[in-house]
Amino acid sequence: MLSICCSLLRAAYVLACCLQYLPKAGILPSLEDLLFYTIAEGQEKIPAHKFTTALKATGLRTGDPRLKECMEMLKVTLKTTSDGALDRHLFKKCVQSNIVLLTQAFRKKFVIPDFQPFCAHIDDLYENAKNLSGGQVADYIPQLARFSPDLWAVALCTVDGQRHTVGDTKVPFCLQSCVKPLKYAIAVHDHGTEYVHRFIGKEPSGLRFNKLFLNEDDKPHNPMVNAGAIVSSLSLLCPSFQSERESGDRNFAIGYYLKEKKCFPEGTDMTSILDFYFQLCSIEVTCESASVMAATLANGGFCPITGERVLSPEAVRNTLSLMHSCGMYDFSGQFAFHVGLPAKSGVAGGILLVVPNVMGIMCWSPPLDKLGNSVRGIQFCTLLFGVTIFNEDLVSLCNFHNYDNLRHFAKKLDPRREGGDQRVKSVINLLFAAYTGDVSALRRFALSSMDMEQRDYDSRTALHVAAAEGHAEVVRFLLEACKVNPVPKDRWGNTPMDEAVHFGHHDVVTILRDYHNQYSPQDTQDSATDKQNAEKNLDGML
Repeated sequence: MLSICCSLLRAAYVLACCLQYLPKAGILPSLEDLLFYTIAEGQEKIPAHKFTTALKATGLRTGDPRLKECMEMLKVTLKTTSDGALDRHLFKKCVQSNIVLLTQAFRKKFVIPDFQPFCAHIDDLYENAKNLSGGQVADYIPQLARFSPDLWAVALCTVDGQRHTVGDTKVPFCLQSCVKPLKYAIAVHDHGTEYVHRFIGKEPSGLRFNKLFLNEDDKPHNPMVNAGAIVSSLSLLCPSFQSERESGDRNFAIGYYLKEKKCFPEGTDMTSILDFYFQLCSIEVTCESASVMAATLANGGFCPITGERVLSPEAVRNTLSLMHSCGMYDFSGQFAFHVGLPAKSGVAGGILLVVPNVMGIMCWSPPLDKLGNSVRGIQFCTLLFGVTIFNEDLVSLCNFHNYDNLRHFAKKLDPRREGGDQRVKSVINLLFAAYTGDVSALRRFALSSMDMEQRDYDSRTALHVAAAEGHAEVVRFLLEACKVNPVPKDRWGNTPMDEAVHFGHHDVVTILRDYHNQYSPQDTQDSATDKQNAEKNLDGML
């Protein structure tokens, strides 16, 4: 798989360096063409399995709802071929309905650009945690006691819909307390923060999650303890409800205590609310489906794989704040300290973890520690995101702790950044932005101190490419804001003016000529001085 990614990167580099020459051959490449050339790597056809394998390497699945049209057209098209391969025209026919998403994937514009290496780290940590023993499967609810202590699964979904699973990720289990943040979020989404918190507090209780105890205002301390979760319950149905209800004496006691203290809205049927609560706790999910729920919280309330708005920004913000401070039972403070991310555990063995703006993860393993958290799940989350002692070494992998410094914590991996040859990728991104006329991207590059005059292996610059494509706004930006050399020569001796003249882009010719007239030959030669002066007024021009 890694070799495929490396090959794609090399192909993308060659392609980006050659894009500016395609018009000379009478070809005006579309995004579909560019994608074909990237995957084909010089071949005239792409075997269907090569396309799907390369797609999976980006983190997308062939069953992704956003790729439905592409996959359906691929099935239809393959029936018309004898070798199971797609030429450029057939490939374009298959991908054109989903070309924007596919282009983002293959240009590594997703939140985890190098997805496969990151997944390899996930698999390693999964195997480390798999070897753990200890903990007890919860047995106070008969349905939970039936699960094998050997079950262990991890699934993740990023905000761009990249997905990875390892272990028993298709085995259904009950959400239990992992449902608490979800139903609280729905309550806030439907009724607003002010109304919900008339009846529920926002502070950690400092007590066991099922204690018969309220705060000084006679309200449940927060929505992550049983009392608060009962008050915020909504009506949903689920299959394990009866087992949950029959073993819920403590929750009935809490319910009557809440009723005595008038914690419910006026006119509430307490017994019905308890039934709702039991039903919600008994909802069955798999790690795969629950990871999408977590990713929806990470994505500001939008489901990553459908684009549907599920929760309001207000509901998500409140939920993540409470998960961070109250989500891990009596281990919440330790988890916040070591891992620094919002999470919610449940006695079925699940841990729903959110990396805001990046991904959601569901871990599941039934054996619990004395505080009610999954033993393997805690180990996995701490090794991946936090700092812990493992085999007598201080171990941490990813730079996702809320208070990690993204620039200066060099010992941690930040999978949001691309690895590999940064200069090659820098040239690719710069020339591609110039080729497509993406001034916004060029502004970002300039503000990040990218060398806007860097060249490809044929000594062509972004100004050459923009002039050849007729992107007047890009040419003006490079000249006026970035102060690039207006007369660089490629290995054939061509300047950007030569390109604009050759392809008949008269507006670009005018811009280049006017700019040349404003500067003496000494000015154009001393590009280093120009760039230093440009840095002083870049902010104003951008």
